[in-house]
Amino acid sequence: MHESQIEAAPPHRTLCTDCGVSRTSNPKQCASACQFIQPDYKTFEIKIHGRTRSQTKEDELHFGVFNQMHRASLKQPSEGAQWSGITTRIAEKLLQNRQVQAVLTMQPDPQDIWKPVPVLIDRAEDMHKARGMRMGYAPLLAMLEPAVKLGYKKLAVIGIPCQIYALRALEKSLNLEALFVIGTPCSDNTSTENFHQFLNLITPQPSEVTYLEFKANYHVELRFKSGEKKEIPFLQLPLSDLPKDFFPLTCRSCVDYTNSLSDITVGYMGGEGEQWLLSRNAKGDELLALLADEIKLTKPKSHGKRQSAVLGFKKNVELAAGGLPLRKMPNWLRPIVAWLMPKFGPRGLEFARTRVEMKAIESIIHLRREIPSRVKNMVPPHFWKLTQPYGLQPSESEINPGAKSQSTTQVQ
Repeated sequence: MHESQIEAAPPHRTLCTDCGVSRTSNPKQCASACQFIQPDYKTFEIKIHGRTRSQTKEDELHFGVFNQMHRASLKQPSEGAQWSGITTRIAEKLLQNRQVQAVLTMQPDPQDIWKPVPVLIDRAEDMHKARGMRMGYAPLLAMLEPAVKLGYKKLAVIGIPCQIYALRALEKSLNLEALFVIGTPCSDNTSTENFHQFLNLITPQPSEVTYLEFKANYHVELRFKSGEKKEIPFLQLPLSDLPKDFFPLTCRSCVDYTNSLSDITVGYMGGEGEQWLLSRNAKGDELLALLADEIKLTKPKSHGKRQSAVLGFKKNVELAAGGLPLRKMPNWLRPIVAWLMPKFGPRGLEFARTRVEMKAIESIIHLRREIPSRVKNMVPPHFWKLTQPYGLQPSESEINPGAKSQSTTQVQ
């Protein structure tokens, strides 16, 4: 296993999640690799999946191209995993089968379990060190150059959307014999320091917390060293006490919540207590097949309606983006609504659609407010289709003349 020894200074740009490209020997690659400059999802979808997201296949407009979609869990969950351990188990199998020579991923900093540290893992028995969730920015792709110098020609990468977009942009220049991309949907990121501030607000024992997860049942689950578990309803989180820049503009303007350029995406949004898995292409099908009878797959379900929740979110984002105070729910009403939401609010795939539409709305509103000149290049055409039902449509100056409609296109 090779740990990060990245010495270059982090970048100082407004729109940057420090994916690691700027810390390589050729930081100018950022101009063509960065998701936050002029993303071209249509070209990459055709290159990676063989076609763009369909206008007629259910849910591809929201979630991106996929061959298979499942609610999934390992029959024997891995100890220390965030959910059941699907992503690390796939990577472990790739190493065991010698389909890859190393896996580029994250593991916790020895001094801080929440701080992610990029690593190259080349032994299957070390994959357990990468289990669990980390919170904070980490220059994952800066480890690509060390991987090449070590002579690795077959790699797997586990990453979040902004890292995977840049990886796809650099893929050809790496001259790899094999590359498997395992993606996780993002759920907004912040610095590790900010995350500790959040922990301090939600529990009097922040140093005892070993696990945190935003769940599809509208609760945050905490687990403690003592074995105790606690769930906090979303509505009772002290979000108004966080600084305005807790989530940076990059995360407030992300256009790829579901990691659509990965071969396989594994997350929580449509899982209803299990994981939500999308195999996006033939490689993704191959990765899923590695788990054979180790994994339980069922059809995702969908409940409730998202429109009112999305409209309420839009109104709050408009207030926040305009510098006005958010409308706060009376304290006496919060427990009642918190009880109602998991039972009658959007759940399963409808919850996932809700979050994707909210993200699209948030991205457009914040870009319009803070960097309006970037809307034309940063917002992909399919985003406008998601926001149109909520009254968000592009002005003439926000339409990129070079971006054609996201219709299904086959590689010739």
